[in-house]
Amino acid sequence: MNIDSIENGYVIDHIPAGKGMLVYEVLDLSSLGCQVAIITNAKSRKNEVKDIIKINALIDLDLDVIGYIAPNATINIIEDSKLVDKKKAAMPKEIVNVEKCPNPRCICNNEPIAHTFKLTDNKGTYRCIYCETKAK
Repeated sequence: MNIDSIENGYVIDHIPAGKGMLVYEVLDLSSLGCQVAIITNAKSRKNEVKDIIKINALIDLDLDVIGYIAPNATINIIEDSKLVDKKKAAMPKEIVNVEKCPNPRCICNNEPIAHTFKLTDNKGTYRCIYCETKAK
């Protein structure tokens, strides 16, 4: 397998195995006009396996989305083929329009307002701010 090195862009590492495609879809990486590589089930020293995403462009990354899906992920920022910064993803206090409220009677499913969830505990439970329904 041959995946080119990143000149300017990101390496999102330590994504839990099986969650890489979800990160890819939620961040809408298919709409980019650059190289994006998704590596699934890569061997890991910390975990048995992990997913990795390489993006060969410096774009606006929504770190809250990454933190929601993969709270232990690391985001390596590459410029001129060198690692210039490393960020650790963390569970955001609030997510907007990442999940849809599972309650069909919730106001956010019936009115043109944002689907907003707040983190309610340290276990990663998110609840709708309008009806308190737990996110999936």
